[in-house]
Amino acid sequence: MSEKKWKFDTLVIHGAQTPELWRNASLAPIYQSAAIRYDSAEELSEVFAGKKEGFTYQRLNNPTNEALEKRLCLLEGGLAAVVTSSGMAAVNNALQAILRPGDQIVCSNSLFQATYGLLTNALKKLGIEVRFVETCDPRAWEKALSERTKLVYVETIGNPRMDVPDIKRLAELSHKNRAPLIIDNTLATPYLFRPLDRGADIVVHSTTKYFNGHGSAVGGVVIDSGNFDWPEDKYPDFKVYKENKAKLAYIDKLWREIHVSYGTCQAPFHSYLTLIGLDTLALRMQRHQSNAQALAEFLAKHLLVKWVNYPGLPESSSHATAQTQFGGKGYGALLTFGLEDEKACFALIRRLKLVYHLANLGDCKTLIIHPWSSQYINFPVALRRENCISPDMLRVSVGIEAVEDLMEDFDQALKAV
Repeated sequence: MSEKKWKFDTLVIHGAQTPELWRNASLAPIYQSAAIRYDSAEELSEVFAGKKEGFTYQRLNNPTNEALEKRLCLLEGGLAAVVTSSGMAAVNNALQAILRPGDQIVCSNSLFQATYGLLTNALKKLGIEVRFVETCDPRAWEKALSERTKLVYVETIGNPRMDVPDIKRLAELSHKNRAPLIIDNTLATPYLFRPLDRGADIVVHSTTKYFNGHGSAVGGVVIDSGNFDWPEDKYPDFKVYKENKAKLAYIDKLWREIHVSYGTCQAPFHSYLTLIGLDTLALRMQRHQSNAQALAEFLAKHLLVKWVNYPGLPESSSHATAQTQFGGKGYGALLTFGLEDEKACFALIRRLKLVYHLANLGDCKTLIIHPWSSQYINFPVALRRENCISPDMLRVSVGIEAVEDLMEDFDQALKAV
């Protein structure tokens, strides 16, 4: 039976499994070696020249990393992938493989804090113009996009605004302006949604989150659909790569010019841990999402909670788009809610017994953080508010515990506050 015909729950476990290459081991071995030995200079030369498949040096490639790349490609429906040392390395590499000084990009104004910092600080210093657009306003996108736009960037579910853009519509607008659409699909995962199926060109993930699922390994991945044509008058840097490997032009350019040069390789042990985590992704996402829906509804009815923001609630401004786009399969597992003020948020965190207080998401455990005083603390107050970060907001990454225990923990903490 072909891998392409398998359902997601099967593909996530059995996809790209090659025990025959691993001495019949059922898990990809950890090739924890800085370099690979060859018997002859001729053979190593052929590998470096691309005339023969093989591995050379861990900064360039690694068998364990390749196993993860192939699995993630299958899950997202991509053509090729490169795993990186972190999610932010993946975002940086995905963008810098395309951009040159003077270029313009258009992206959502609802972004993960570190991504926002990359765009407004590091890329700005390189002479890149960034236009931020209201995520769910098609007219704003139409107005911002132009022939000068070199790429469009958005998150499937905004972190932490919980807004959901219409990916198919954005792909149409991007392609109308001959620009690729790059999607950060970390919060949705391909279990819930595959952006490449809706016209997106490139997908990035922090594999640290749901792919790993256990908070044990940091990593990222860039996955290319191979569908964008890279017109030479707009992307002259791609000419040589198109001549060599037309379908793989983008990922080859990213790998050679950015990934190898910047040294953003993922540790093989982290790839190994992520491969183990992937086996249970489908089961975990089912539970993550059902728990998040139930907890959001519970908090929305709680007298001590001022507001709740979760795409699965009918009152969410993104509910209709999320319902259509995700096909009723779920709405992710991240939510935010508000209390009276910052003091009340701090008090709640102190009183929670089951929920962990830390800066991560996508773990099996339920996690909570106060973004205003932590991740966004170095943002000016006006900018924090512009990004919808308020002192009364708490962000919850809902885990896979018994939801009744989560409700009880939040209830006792709220009453104590």
